[in-house]
Amino acid sequence: MVGPARPQFVLFGSSIVQLSFGHGGWGATLADIYARKADILSRGYFGWNSRRALEVLDQVFPKDAALQPSLVIVYFGGNDSMGPHSSGLGPHVPLPEYIENMRKIATHLQSLSEKTRIIFLSCPPVNEAKVRGNTSQIFSELVRTNELCQSYSEACIKLCQEMGVKVIDLFTALQKRDDWMDACFIDGVHLSAEGSTIVVREILKVLKEADWEPSLHWKSIPTEFPEDSSYDLVAADGVTTLNPSEWTYYWENQWD
Repeated sequence: MVGPARPQFVLFGSSIVQLSFGHGGWGATLADIYARKADILSRGYFGWNSRRALEVLDQVFPKDAALQPSLVIVYFGGNDSMGPHSSGLGPHVPLPEYIENMRKIATHLQSLSEKTRIIFLSCPPVNEAKVRGNTSQIFSELVRTNELCQSYSEACIKLCQEMGVKVIDLFTALQKRDDWMDACFIDGVHLSAEGSTIVVREILKVLKEADWEPSLHWKSIPTEFPEDSSYDLVAADGVTTLNPSEWTYYWENQWD
């Protein structure tokens, strides 16, 4: 481990997490915003559902770790919500089991530390036509519908409300754009830069409004090594230097 120890934000989920550092993704954007403030760690697994998440939960988030995350952002649901295959194989998880799996994930994360905060992301919508058009012939029929996505999204939101866990309604948030079906995805399922921008805004809104102590909003976390230095750029007066540690003007308008 490199030092100094910063707050850790862990992104835990399926492909929407694994791909979040590409395509102008929301993970990469958070890492940019939180530069010198927090470490954004990805634990994303393409194609996974909540069952597989439970199988590795203790390995990804061991209770005896010396350093526990300050924030965990969890996303599972898109694969769970796919229609079942007649063979019994595949990622589908029945809705009641999905709810219980997500409850177990939340309960485990809550047990890590009194300071570990949690945000769940609910199942987003999909562009059904694009999903059908992009499906490879190497797969059996993939059943992804917005009716299923919505039911899993609503179940996730209801569970979080019952457990006192912060949750972001991605199913609704993405559809606030009139052109969401084309603008928010790269393939009908996975997020484009525009879709990721919506996710980042929703996350920052939660972090800004939460009554957590300490606050995890980017403006509230101290900047690492902020001290003035004679090695900083020399000011116009030729005798003083300008400390750039807090120069975040290029984020102010977009992410305030």
